[in-house]
Amino acid sequence: MNERKLLTVIAVTSFILLATVKLTSSCNQMLCASVVSKCMLTQQCKCDVKTCSCCADCIQCLSWLWEECCSCVDLCPKPNETKNNPLSKQSHFESFDEPIPGLFSALLEDPDDEKWAVFTFPIDVDPQTISHSQRTYFQSADQQITDLKTLTVNCSVAYMSNCMSMTKCKDACSSMGANGYRWFFDGCCECVGSTCLHHGIDESRCIECPETKIGDGDNNSLDAMPPNEDDLDYGEDMKPI
Repeated sequence: MNERKLLTVIAVTSFILLATVKLTSSCNQMLCASVVSKCMLTQQCKCDVKTCSCCADCIQCLSWLWEECCSCVDLCPKPNETKNNPLSKQSHFESFDEPIPGLFSALLEDPDDEKWAVFTFPIDVDPQTISHSQRTYFQSADQQITDLKTLTVNCSVAYMSNCMSMTKCKDACSSMGANGYRWFFDGCCECVGSTCLHHGIDESRCIECPETKIGDGDNNSLDAMPPNEDDLDYGEDMKPI
């Protein structure tokens, strides 16, 4: 009898939690209902997206379903509507309207060598050129930037292990809370952190992408043009990040 009551309480609680969760059009209710219910019951995904104080716990709880289900707990960055602005013939960079630095940092602190490789390096910036949002982020990291001529900060980027299309690269980096993404014409994807003021690293460093560099093998032509994204079919079989 007690077991029956307990099961009833759990079922009712799960229903209430799911009913109160903000499910957007991008939330896959069929796929996410069970895991979201569990994570909300344990309060591992109960925080505001601006502070993201629970993001590390929520990422661990949702596991590989994070990209599919983060919208169900209202912790996904909002989709970006900016236009494409290519930086060079080799790569394309685009920044996001509302990055989540706390989420990006939490993901990079827990390395996943099978999915991405992290590169962190110091850069010197002029405090006068820092935007208000970046100034707030640096100060929250206990850095005193008042009256400094030069500020040294760490720039962190994440290179996806496998090749993917530009659309998948954009979606993957957005779901990680990155400040922006750089997609290389060889299919390599780089997610750039908010402290990287020069669009990260302008070099393709993905571990398993591309499988063959331009100029390798029998075809040694150095004049090969980068492929059009429409001709690429990268990452279609990859699991969500």
